[in-house]
Amino acid sequence: MKFKTTLLFFAASGAIAAPALAEDRAAEDAVTEAPGKTDAKPPVEIFSTGMAKGRDRLDSATSTSALKGDDIQRFGPRPLSEVLRTMAGMRVASGIGEGNNNYTVRGLPLAAGGSKYMQFQEDGLPVLEFGDIFNVATDVYLRNDFTVSAIETIRGGSASTFASNSPGGIVNVISRTGTEQGGRAQVTLGLGFDSKRLDFDYGAKLGENTRFYIGGFYRAGEGPRRIGLTGWQGGQIKANITREFAGGYVRAYLKYLDDRSPTYAPYFVNITGTDANPRYRSFPGFDLRSDAVLSPNLGPIITLDGNNNPAAYSINTGQSATSKSIGIEAQFEIGGWTVTERARYAKNGGDFSRTFPNRADTVAAFAASIGGPGATARYASGPNTGQLVPADANGNGLLALYFTSYNQAAALDNFTNDLRASRVWDVGGGKLTTTAGLYYAAQALSSTWLHTSQVIDAAGGGRTAMVDIFNAAGVAQTQNGYFAYGRGASSLFRRIFDVDYDVLAPYGSINWHVGKLAIGGSLRYDRGSVSGQLFGADLGGGRVGLGSFDVNRDGVLGPAERRVASIPLDRPAPVDYKYGYLNYSVGVNYRVAEPFSVFARYSLGHRAAADKVLFTPAVSSVTGRVLDAEDKDDTVIQVEGGFKFRKDGITINGTVFHVEAEDQNVLNGAASSTDRTYKADGVELEGTITRGVFSLMAAATWTKAEISEDRVGGVFTGSNPRHQPDWVLVAVPQLDFGSLAMGANIVTITGSFAQDSNLLRMPGFTQVGAFLEYDPASNLRLTVSAQNLFDTLGIYEVNQASVPANGIGFARAANGRTVQASLALSF
Repeated sequence: MKFKTTLLFFAASGAIAAPALAEDRAAEDAVTEAPGKTDAKPPVEIFSTGMAKGRDRLDSATSTSALKGDDIQRFGPRPLSEVLRTMAGMRVASGIGEGNNNYTVRGLPLAAGGSKYMQFQEDGLPVLEFGDIFNVATDVYLRNDFTVSAIETIRGGSASTFASNSPGGIVNVISRTGTEQGGRAQVTLGLGFDSKRLDFDYGAKLGENTRFYIGGFYRAGEGPRRIGLTGWQGGQIKANITREFAGGYVRAYLKYLDDRSPTYAPYFVNITGTDANPRYRSFPGFDLRSDAVLSPNLGPIITLDGNNNPAAYSINTGQSATSKSIGIEAQFEIGGWTVTERARYAKNGGDFSRTFPNRADTVAAFAASIGGPGATARYASGPNTGQLVPADANGNGLLALYFTSYNQAAALDNFTNDLRASRVWDVGGGKLTTTAGLYYAAQALSSTWLHTSQVIDAAGGGRTAMVDIFNAAGVAQTQNGYFAYGRGASSLFRRIFDVDYDVLAPYGSINWHVGKLAIGGSLRYDRGSVSGQLFGADLGGGRVGLGSFDVNRDGVLGPAERRVASIPLDRPAPVDYKYGYLNYSVGVNYRVAEPFSVFARYSLGHRAAADKVLFTPAVSSVTGRVLDAEDKDDTVIQVEGGFKFRKDGITINGTVFHVEAEDQNVLNGAASSTDRTYKADGVELEGTITRGVFSLMAAATWTKAEISEDRVGGVFTGSNPRHQPDWVLVAVPQLDFGSLAMGANIVTITGSFAQDSNLLRMPGFTQVGAFLEYDPASNLRLTVSAQNLFDTLGIYEVNQASVPANGIGFARAANGRTVQASLALSF
């Protein structure tokens, strides 16, 4: 990546910001950072994410939501995905782990995970330029802890013009900055599961106009599922220092993240009944809510590395994310213009492994599928090594072939700079706000994909073992539990990416506010340059790279050693193309009365193609060019209108929307790409009420979506997109008596289809989280919190398209009940 240039740009930005004169951002002033109880909502709710300037939500033609950090922390330490599930309009499919969860809004498709249409930001800048990079989604580098001051989300609206690659909306995690002096230290222990965590933060003044803040966490333990080894280990530290001046401020940020957590995948599930009315149950000996195939008896991950040399990697790698970042933010006044400068460089990397299923069957049937009639199975690891696998092993009698992918992200480094200037003019008896900005981003993608294949049993409790298959003559068809040293009997998806993305985007907006009327529009032109090279066994539609290799160096090639995948390093393919497109958004807001306003908006946004278009026919493996210009990006059109009401502790917001979107993607890890258009209509409702000690936040989202055109074969035209529920309902009631507080968050998702064929239904479900908080002293707090309090079986994903004949399927489910106790000291 051209980081010499970008670092010079970064240094220049700092030089500009150093003499800054400004006032702190409006959004921060609207957020309470006190380490104690949360305050009542202010009469004016300032919102700044995805907008030119912070503005009262009743004067803005946008659909927005916000959560305060202290309200988030009341429900205990949770992954960011679990927090965002409770925000209005968000559709979140979690259960994968700390990161790599799936996010979208307004019926926009979730074809291949991550957050393709939503940009995740930290303090107003993207964490990664693209939110759906294979195996490394943006939330891998974000953590929910004490350092979070607030989370703001904007759906549609001006998100497409105030950020790149965000036509669906923006999620902005805003950090505390020490506006409140003091700190906290909190110890959290899992009750009934292995988790130990320490959170801390502290903020103070360094002088009359200077303050600092530092915070973070460290944790260790098995985690919410029984895997028999340490799954969670690591944490993060974030710090910032702010210098205020007569008219502004300058702030420097630092962040260090080094955290490991397990990756959970679809696991064994018993599916019976009919497609329209199926029944999902855990198999005996393997609970879909609390078990995983991860185990000390598995591994290591034996494969050829990126240089085609034998290597062994830890099965416990999971999501091992590292990030070191430094940033600067400033705001100041020059000649009546308010200038805002944000810049950040992040060195991101890590290793990411996940184990996912290929097929499963009874012991006899599975053994025969590999070794032929009369084949047998014997344990290859664990306490029963060498013994025959009984027909009723673990109470379920199942064996499976699982693939383990190992993604080495050598560099996902990111540099971003956003410089904007705004000025308010007196025009026609009203206020005309004009904004101009320039955005630059450089995103590296350097990663290597490796695979191996293992035969395993279905043992819960962290006891999963590897299994060898023998034919009727007693000849091994596997090697120490390995079926192949690649992705099955294939060399597919063994890849090296070495690609750089550069984005330059000028943008601007105008907003005229006169009396009760506000009319505004914004536009943005994104220019992108993509360059680099690829290596892969499946490059250009080829099928090379599968051969033989004496992995154990015993001089004999076993069946597994004849299924060894390598990367053809002598066949690089270039990547070399450019793109450009215009985004725009126009809206009108009318303040009917002081507590009530109505609005309407039309927006056109784009999302540039990232790694999902590589290794597909869309990109020439000879020239590196995109063959059809329409494949360079996907378009999103949104039409929305609604109302906002706020008075006497009651807030009600409602939005009706229509969305049309393109999506070129890779679905279900298939070797072929998809090319579709979608459309969706729906309603978003959210509201809050506060009456004395009682408060309630409630939200409801209704969405009716369909695949309007399937451009590859046309099979799914008119189908409902998979995993798209009609309703998402949220309720968060709380009671606060001062020294005693309690509350719950209740999320209901209605049923949806498992696949785009619209045959097998996935059931809807309701999950409940809860907390009980008690202050035995003014500076001491005891909290007991729970996620999935009633241990509900909540299914987010099913691999099968219809009820399997043998009743054996694979599903990804929400984690079962976890309860933790926290003791916090404020000082």
